Amino acid sequence: MKKTSVDLSTENIHQAPPMSYGDYLGLGDLLSCQHARSGEHDELLFIIIHQSSELWMKLCLHELAAARDQIRRDDLGPAFKMIARVARIQAQLIQGWDVLSTMTPADYSRLRPHLGQSSGFQSWQYRLLEFMLGNKNAGMIPVHQGDPATHERLLAALGEPSLYDECLALLARRGFTIPQSHLSRDWREPYRSDKAVEAAWATVYRDTATHWELYELAEKLVDLEYRFQQWRFSHMKTVERIIGYKQGTGGSAGVSYLVKALDLSFFPELLSLRTAL
Repeated sequence: MKKTSVDLSTENIHQAPPMSYGDYLGLGDLLSCQHARSGEHDELLFIIIHQSSELWMKLCLHELAAARDQIRRDDLGPAFKMIARVARIQAQLIQGWDVLSTMTPADYSRLRPHLGQSSGFQSWQYRLLEFMLGNKNAGMIPVHQGDPATHERLLAALGEPSLYDECLALLARRGFTIPQSHLSRDWREPYRSDKAVEAAWATVYRDTATHWELYELAEKLVDLEYRFQQWRFSHMKTVERIIGYKQGTGGSAGVSYLVKALDLSFFPELLSLRTAL
């Protein structure tokens, strides 16, 4: 039998090169989307801190949406892991404010004129995150009307049950008395604390051995809110440190708005019951 000769120099010419680290992560695109406008040294810091925060928030939304689905299915184990992961992500976000706080007022004053009307208050992912956790505020959506896809996504999120709404539905399925007003309502409206809901959670806390799974869920939520409040506080103190009480970019109220946000609670009964125990 006659042997077929092979031209080794062209044998693999049509094979794609193996995927590299940079290919997998899309580093070419990722590292080329920092477009400084001022020529100031600190602008790269300012851009990267905010871009990385948006990436972390994307992961938070991914985890919380999945956790909400698991709670709907009464499958709490995976939900615990997802919620705990978000709390850890919050720690990374807090560290971001620590890094940004190395920018001085003089540094920022040279950068600020180049920011135009852009403002962190325009972050639609942050708004989605608050809606997911239960802080519904329809008044924050109109600013996004210029982006129809984002506007529709925010409207959809506004009308969905929050993570906490699904936790209350879970309590009802487990036999706890939850008012119908909290199980079937207009999800677009802000959540209102209720004594009957507090009483249901208090029952869980008074007999943790019997209700251990629900107790663990409650503590995961408390930890999540605790970290979120630390993030809010770090944001407020960083802004205060850099611009004081001046109005923020884009017409935002700056520090005064951020101080008010510290009074907001996603899971109010889980905090108020501690006084009653």
